[in-house]
Amino acid sequence: MTQIEFLTILQTALSLILKLAGPVLFVSMAVGLMISIFQSVTQIQEATLTFVPKILAGIITIMFMAPWMVDMYISAVNELFANLVIISR
Repeated sequence: MTQIEFLTILQTALSLILKLAGPVLFVSMAVGLMISIFQSVTQIQEATLTFVPKILAGIITIMFMAPWMVDMYISAVNELFANLVIISR
């Protein structure tokens, strides 16, 4: 395995991580921002108020995005295994 092949695999893996984690992180960040604005407006400074809605939003996002995430993951793994024969030479 050459250095270029290794870097290509690493780049593909990091890209896949960003694609799979991105929607969940974005939704959690948006919910956290809305909760922070609500806390600022109402002057409720409860630290635990932000955790539960963000966790629920993340779980709901994973539930809705799971088929797409699994499909993306399986296609990436299939591509890696297909290229494994070429890489191992």
